[in-house]
Amino acid sequence: MRLEQNLIYIKDVVLGDENKVEDGVLTVDAEGLRNVVLEDDKVKDVKIDLAKPGECARIVPVKDVIEPRYRVDRANGFPGVTTKYEEAGNGTVNVLKGAAVVTIGDMVGFQEGVIDMWGEGALWTPFSKTLNIVVDITPVDGLDPHQHEVVVRLAGLRASTFVGLAAKDAAIDETVVYEMGPMDKETEKYPNLPKVAYVEMTISQGLLHDTFLYGVDLKQIIPTWFHPNEELDNAVISGNCVAACDKITTYQHQNNALILDLYEQHGKTINFVGAFFAPELTTLDGKFRTCDYTAKLCEQMGVEGVIVSEEGYGNPDSDLVMICSRLEKRGIKTALVTDECSGWDGTSQPLTDTAPEAVAVVSSGNVSKVIDLGPAERVIGNLKSAQTLAGGWDGCVADDGSIKVELNAVIGATSEIGYHNASVKLY
Repeated sequence: MRLEQNLIYIKDVVLGDENKVEDGVLTVDAEGLRNVVLEDDKVKDVKIDLAKPGECARIVPVKDVIEPRYRVDRANGFPGVTTKYEEAGNGTVNVLKGAAVVTIGDMVGFQEGVIDMWGEGALWTPFSKTLNIVVDITPVDGLDPHQHEVVVRLAGLRASTFVGLAAKDAAIDETVVYEMGPMDKETEKYPNLPKVAYVEMTISQGLLHDTFLYGVDLKQIIPTWFHPNEELDNAVISGNCVAACDKITTYQHQNNALILDLYEQHGKTINFVGAFFAPELTTLDGKFRTCDYTAKLCEQMGVEGVIVSEEGYGNPDSDLVMICSRLEKRGIKTALVTDECSGWDGTSQPLTDTAPEAVAVVSSGNVSKVIDLGPAERVIGNLKSAQTLAGGWDGCVADDGSIKVELNAVIGATSEIGYHNASVKLY
């Protein structure tokens, strides 16, 4: 597969009456965007706002973040969801780099999140650096939580597709190519490099915890192989309300940092041969099936090394270490990427499960770390909702508008696919 991403670097964003990019300034047709979201008769109202890096603004409760794009050579949108199914991963897409669509509105589940555009909070979320087009969605009355989640998820996808129209005729700043052929061809090219695969664990548990591939709910499938370009090309979307800090937003799927890093090393230090989805299920049989099947697929494809990333924490920790054990016992070197739930003082057991084979582990941070966030000059959304987020509690919002929360509440703070701001400091 060969995917060309034409990057259009966005320096600023304003609201206007047409979608366009001029001199790096993205103009968004605000009324047109409202009308696109209101196409669903289950949406009662929508408000459009902007939040820019450095602005003393807080966005809460955030449901999803999506990168606006324009697909040049096939239907524009998300195949199998907002358009008819077409294979993703080949062709050309124009990307409004630096811009993001952020969906907010009435709470769907307690595991939505906060984005601060300035100060301490901005240090913890990668979406403090994006120019955010905030879509505040009010559904009609009477929807149950699952109907509500579908409404706001699809509204966000339609909104990002509409904003992405601005990229259709915009001047291209840079083109990046992601190309990888069949495994036998890549092995012919790099016979002396170790074959390395990526296993992406995804929350697939129902109860507002789901991920979709071409519109297919991943909890309905057994582990499956996919080409990394497909994830980089709108085939994967988030439909989950797992804790904000480590939920993989649609934006992060579109820009999966582990895939990009593996591509960077492809042909240099490794032969990156592809990727697998491993759904995180809730039943014991489901977990055994996923872990056995994942290890079998990797062995059958002759993989010598695997990077495994988790989504969420808690019971999926068991899936993580069981996959590791099964791979290592088959002679496949395995490295894990996870976050930790180590308590406020960082001394609690970080994962709910362990295995002696899990000796190569990368931590993306402690979800329980408590941070103090000062009052914002402007709140987009509902500040009080912070009290019902995972990582918040009754009384965590002070009268002056400051809040104290765990990183759990901050979107993307400990992302286990590496798309976050955290790093490591040696003492």
